[in-house]
Amino acid sequence: MFIFILLDVIVPILILTLVGAVLQRKFQFHLKQLSTLITYCLMPAAVFVNIYQINIEIEIVVQIINYVVLYSLILIVVSHIISKLLKLDRGESAALKNSISLMNSGNYGLPVSQLVFSQNPIGFSVQVFILIFQNLLTYSYGIYNLLSATKTIRGIIQSFLRLPVFHALLLGLLFQLFSITIPQAIMIPLDQLADGFVAIALLLLGAQLANINLHFFHRVITWSLIGRLMMGPLLALGVIYLLNIDGVVAQSLFIASSFPTSRNTSTIAMEYQIKPELHAQIVLFSTLFSIITVTVVIYLSYILF
Repeated sequence: MFIFILLDVIVPILILTLVGAVLQRKFQFHLKQLSTLITYCLMPAAVFVNIYQINIEIEIVVQIINYVVLYSLILIVVSHIISKLLKLDRGESAALKNSISLMNSGNYGLPVSQLVFSQNPIGFSVQVFILIFQNLLTYSYGIYNLLSATKTIRGIIQSFLRLPVFHALLLGLLFQLFSITIPQAIMIPLDQLADGFVAIALLLLGAQLANINLHFFHRVITWSLIGRLMMGPLLALGVIYLLNIDGVVAQSLFIASSFPTSRNTSTIAMEYQIKPELHAQIVLFSTLFSIITVTVVIYLSYILF
């Protein structure tokens, strides 16, 4: 089973990511446009189609919400403790806290979930809810760490409501709730956009990683990797058992806990010019090492749940 997961899930991700890196090195694409294409078109289409086509009970939604809130709070507390023990300066502390608490649930998490749960779309739907919460956390807690000053409640809500993936989730739930039939002329292009999401998202991830320059290996990187890739899944397992979650939902939540640091941590660090190189290298190394941890966690998820 371990070899099967490695060959059928991880290797395809690696190939597409590598192709993206090679193409970026050769042609130097403008990644902002590709990112916009994914954020405003492909990802919302994938989210809408998957939510529209799956029946998810309200009890499962409540379980997911309880889990992500408790799990995120634990990660935040743990990252604060590690930061204090290491006596990091403000910029390094922000990098460590964000790298442990914020996961790449978008152009890494969704493709992985789509591959793992191709025969059981509930697993992918669970990942969509995690993505929504992670985006909210990034643009509130993540920015707070960088600026040491919270955004206003109004600003946080506005940032959240502007996310296209949020609108897609809402529409998918409404269309399913009221059993609204979508004409084939509209459904066919939606399906085609959703099918293209995985490939384009992984190509973009490779292109982004290709642009990162390596200068040093900071101790913050080491502790970020330990916190995100090792402690993250262990803590998630504890929360899953504590909340008595089982089955495909438990599998999906456990797998999501092994994802690398969110690329958005690097983006917002660059925007505010707070240790951008450190953030970028954390994203790179966590993505590389996640090849091992994600494979192991997927394997364990089949055994445990």
